[in-house]
Amino acid sequence: MFPDAHRDPLLPAALRELPPPWNDLTRRRTERLEDLPRTEANERSALDALAAALSGPPPRPGGGAWSDESEELHDRFRREAAPRLAEAVPTTARLTREAVEGVLTEWARTARPPVPQWWPREHADRVAAEWAAQALADWAHDVLRWLERAPHDEEAVAAVAERCAEHGLSSPSALGLLHALGAPRGEAALLRLVRSPAVREDDRQRARDHLLDLRRPRYRARAQEPADGEEPLLPPPARDLPYAWSAGFQWPQELPETQENFARARAVLEACAPAGPVAEPVPAPSWQGSGDEEPPVWLDVRRVMRDLMPCARLVTRERLTEAMRECALLGVPGVPRDPDGEAAERFIGTWVTWIGGWIAGEVFTWLGMYVDDGTALTPWAMDLAERYARNGVAAEQAVSMLRWWHTDPRSREALTRLAADDSLPDDLRELARGGLGQ
Repeated sequence: MFPDAHRDPLLPAALRELPPPWNDLTRRRTERLEDLPRTEANERSALDALAAALSGPPPRPGGGAWSDESEELHDRFRREAAPRLAEAVPTTARLTREAVEGVLTEWARTARPPVPQWWPREHADRVAAEWAAQALADWAHDVLRWLERAPHDEEAVAAVAERCAEHGLSSPSALGLLHALGAPRGEAALLRLVRSPAVREDDRQRARDHLLDLRRPRYRARAQEPADGEEPLLPPPARDLPYAWSAGFQWPQELPETQENFARARAVLEACAPAGPVAEPVPAPSWQGSGDEEPPVWLDVRRVMRDLMPCARLVTRERLTEAMRECALLGVPGVPRDPDGEAAERFIGTWVTWIGGWIAGEVFTWLGMYVDDGTALTPWAMDLAERYARNGVAAEQAVSMLRWWHTDPRSREALTRLAADDSLPDDLRELARGGLGQ
């Protein structure tokens, strides 16, 4: 039905010359590979097949972003013409520009609703490259998944998976294979990839996620070691806190409203209170970004710290320095590599402020949402909340606590001053104004 055209191939020559089942581009490939015995000879063939895929430049669709109309038509083509494309290009040797263009032309001629004549004419090259790139990624995914199960030569398997990740060939599958290999081969490859400029940023983050999972048992083993002789960095009331960082330092909702607990809350807030505005505002304890927004890099730093220092008494200079070294090894952007330089001191100082701020934020949340006896809080809690809000530490939680007690005169006075202060961020002033309107 479709000509076996070879004038304009879309895949590297070595890939087009592969024997079955490695040349299979049909939907039956996954099942055929599942049934393929996992022998050393077959593993060598799979490695050779991936090497063939990496022997030449991959299909690179160009043309910038699709217009809305072009994207809709492209999606239609992929949905409606997929069976015909699979029939036209069942093997790597048959995947040519002419073969894809032939299916595209026939589809455009008979499609309902009709397709504008300009669209296949203007986008034939791009559609062919898009299809080839997706077909190659699907093919590589299946081969990498086959290699993941009981590999014989872990060194060779890790090497080819690392190359796939560097070249962007089914990177998620390649990185997943390295994670499955674990230490030492897979982990060593992932450590190189997180620092490789050739790797895309989203793939570096995937590699970092896999590394954090692989290295987490070491962090937790370190956390079991006593901190005797280490330099504590949090003030005594904070480091004596019984609530773990892994739970966000949250004070239990059902905590009794006793003089002892109020005294502990006050001592923690007074000990962690900033002397003045902080250079690096304390971020919200949980990231609430949208799906299109990149997560902040400090989230990766905190993931390491939480396992190394699961409770406040373990926040020491030695462990913060260890966490900094580990994050630098993991390629976390912005983390100092020199543990003795000024940047390292700023890093440690910033994180001590942030950790203290997160602890204070949980105290304010407990005092606001879960305490019924407001007389036990006046005036010290209101005064401290205003101080924190002005200095950019646990500011949102502090103002939220004031809003919970908006009927108390001291709270309303603090909210009035904060709402009128032009030096504060607009969102914080708006939060304070909202409390006055309750």
